[in-house]
Amino acid sequence: MIIESIRMSLENIMANKLRSFLTVLGILIGVTAIISLITVMQGAISEVNSQFNALGAGKLLVQAPGTVLKRGLNNSDLEKVKQIGNVDGISPSVTTTTSAERAGIVEASVRIEGRNDVYFAYNPDTVGQGRPLNALDMSGHSNVCIVNDIICDTFFFGEDPIGQTITLGGISYTVVGITSADTVSLFGVMAAFSGNLGNGAITVPYRNALRMTSNSRISAFEVYLSDASLADEVIEDIEAVLNEIFNYRDRSFSVMNLDSLLDTMKNMQTMMTTLLVGIASIALLVGGIGIMNMMLVTVSERTREIGLKKALGAEPLVIQLQFLIEAITLSLIGGILGTITGLLISIITSKAINIGFQVNLSAIALGVGFSGLVGIIFGWSPARQASLLNPIDALRTE
Repeated sequence: MIIESIRMSLENIMANKLRSFLTVLGILIGVTAIISLITVMQGAISEVNSQFNALGAGKLLVQAPGTVLKRGLNNSDLEKVKQIGNVDGISPSVTTTTSAERAGIVEASVRIEGRNDVYFAYNPDTVGQGRPLNALDMSGHSNVCIVNDIICDTFFFGEDPIGQTITLGGISYTVVGITSADTVSLFGVMAAFSGNLGNGAITVPYRNALRMTSNSRISAFEVYLSDASLADEVIEDIEAVLNEIFNYRDRSFSVMNLDSLLDTMKNMQTMMTTLLVGIASIALLVGGIGIMNMMLVTVSERTREIGLKKALGAEPLVIQLQFLIEAITLSLIGGILGTITGLLISIITSKAINIGFQVNLSAIALGVGFSGLVGIIFGWSPARQASLLNPIDALRTE
């Protein structure tokens, strides 16, 4: 009986192609929106998460601009932080911009990142070619640097940069390494999100970067932990030390746990996904109303057919099931077409914005399942109306 009802439903849908297409259009648009939005968003979320995960677990980021009386931190202050239990290493982070020049090529604004040897010890994959900065380079008198691919293309196109020199802020530096193509730093992520990638990035010993800023104080550093599970306790200890250093002045420093930041981001992403699904579901509801309207019209057009079937002994449940299956079939056709369209749009969008594409099975299940549910909900009333028709009144209908 069910197979026969499905066959009759398909015949009726094919007999009214244009009307059926316009009816399923709302479902198609709704499912397309749900699948494409969720798939693209999940791709973007995965990209962002991978960027932050690449920054490393078990790491704290401390910003310490200080107060009017005490700007930033000196080496003795950092040593106090380093003595805290479970602190395995500290890496000062100095960022600035300066001019770069080589062989007549000049860039007025190049991002400079000052690092120490601890940073490279905890991020061994940072350097793709050459060598990282080591402890001997931290004296402040070693003018060496590591360049990224943008700098290579700008100043060393067609050449091997290793061993070559480049002038930064009027001082000659020797290139000792090239960063890996997939290297991620927190400053690089922030620059990418702000759209301010500049003219490339060059990493130098942090003391050299401090000289470029005409400042001997450090206002930001990374703390590497021996045990990431004790991050909260370490944060309390760091805050106690910095409060003492800055005489308990408010807003003189902040301590960020990147793992906690990831948890916050995931919660926000869940909320955004739910919001987008809710917005896209409106199109499905509109499509459901269209299906109900078509089924009501279909019932009125096939009144004599319904009357004849009931006169020949068809049970009301059979009549109701036939029209309900037709409504569900319409919804599922829209759901399947919407799934195909949504995946195509997701692939195109992902390539356009350069993020990874991955088929989201939960989005497909949600879209198709929702479309089927819409068919049941909005098809039930017309189907019930058809099953309750009086056969005599139905047969009298012209």
